[in-house]
Amino acid sequence: MRILIVCSGHAGKIAPFITEQVNSLKGLGVEADYFLVQQKGFMGYLREQKHLMNKIKSYEPDLIHAHYGLSGLLANLQRRIPVVTTYHGSDVNDAAVFPFSRVCMMLSVHNIFVSQKNRIKSKLTGRNSLIPCGVDTGLFKPSDIEFARKELGLDPAKKYVLFAGAFENTVKNAALAQKASALLQDVVLLELKGYSREQVVLLMNAVDAVLMTSFTEGSPQFIKEAMACNCPIVSVPVGDVMEVTEGIEGCIISTYETENVAEILRTAMKFGKRTEGRQRILELELDLESVGKRVVEVYGALSDK
Repeated sequence: MRILIVCSGHAGKIAPFITEQVNSLKGLGVEADYFLVQQKGFMGYLREQKHLMNKIKSYEPDLIHAHYGLSGLLANLQRRIPVVTTYHGSDVNDAAVFPFSRVCMMLSVHNIFVSQKNRIKSKLTGRNSLIPCGVDTGLFKPSDIEFARKELGLDPAKKYVLFAGAFENTVKNAALAQKASALLQDVVLLELKGYSREQVVLLMNAVDAVLMTSFTEGSPQFIKEAMACNCPIVSVPVGDVMEVTEGIEGCIISTYETENVAEILRTAMKFGKRTEGRQRILELELDLESVGKRVVEVYGALSDK
């Protein structure tokens, strides 16, 4: 089966969770190629239609798999090749974008949601599946904290917390994380920005805890990757974090109140050991191969119709 992946590729970059999923699909025998949307905004996506049609003509896919609602809407402007669309969170949670995603949902032959919250919010009945993006458990795995800190040049005596994104990303709500960490003594809040994937693995093994305070999420890779590294977690109840971390000692849900985040962060750092998060990821079959097989099942069901 030949699949054309349609997704954003601003400045030649593709979201890692997309490339990792596509690589896992290739490992399962799926032939796949990309069409990268280079422009931004609704009109920018529309201007890509001619280029997409040229790609479809040259590649001749059996199916198009679009990631995010605007990519799906672009892919559905043609009606010859069926389109599967995965919604990753912002395309459902952003009020300005959601109407375009709703149109995409109506046009796509199948819709994939990465979290149950967003699936419910879509109010879509039929033609959909719940399939979170998988974690590269071969890359994201536990390692020695002393080794990780040495590799990153971090002080072995300090307390470190890794924030779930860049501080300037407003959706990530860095202000809450900064205010909460400021209430704790000798805690360094690290910004997740400008690191390679390998360095992120080191960070998750080097810090005392990770922290997510986002206003909205889908099924955050940050949390699942931290779990795969057995890192203690503090998060607000966003996306599917509560479901994924439920019952895992050292993974704690906070409110959006600054004092509560600070108190729970203090508790997580006092935990003093690694969690059993990796085992949960494997139990939920959120590794790349297991998730890839579920996506391939969707493709197969559509090809049988």
